[in-house]
Amino acid sequence: MRTSLNVPEEMLAEFDRTWQAEGLDSRSRALREAIQEYVESHHQLEQARGTVAATVVFDYVHEAIIEDLHEIQHDFQSEIDTTCHVHHGEWCLEAVFCHGSAERIRSLVYHLKDFDAVGRVSVTLLRADSTATSEDADGR
Repeated sequence: MRTSLNVPEEMLAEFDRTWQAEGLDSRSRALREAIQEYVESHHQLEQARGTVAATVVFDYVHEAIIEDLHEIQHDFQSEIDTTCHVHHGEWCLEAVFCHGSAERIRSLVYHLKDFDAVGRVSVTLLRADSTATSEDADGR
């Protein structure tokens, strides 16, 4: 299947340099692998159940989002253990260390991804209750 994408030139140039440096044979293959990684990451987050510990790392344009970000951090204060924040010009990088229900951590991640001023959101589940299943969450 063919598709088209609207990608900033700088991002596409960096993508091309990356897949070529890895020795992949085409941009299409690299894009398929990137999409697969994205899907796998989403599924891992969606399938987590019970209590999890996680890091959520994201970058954002400071002035465009800081008030909204403070509001989100207050909404999720029981799940956020601590944050680490650094400035890089107009962009900021933030690492949020979380502990709480998988559902609440997912909600935090999706709130962050909903902002245009957020560039990327990366989640690492450090621990999940592997004995819980979706059926357990439904009480069956």
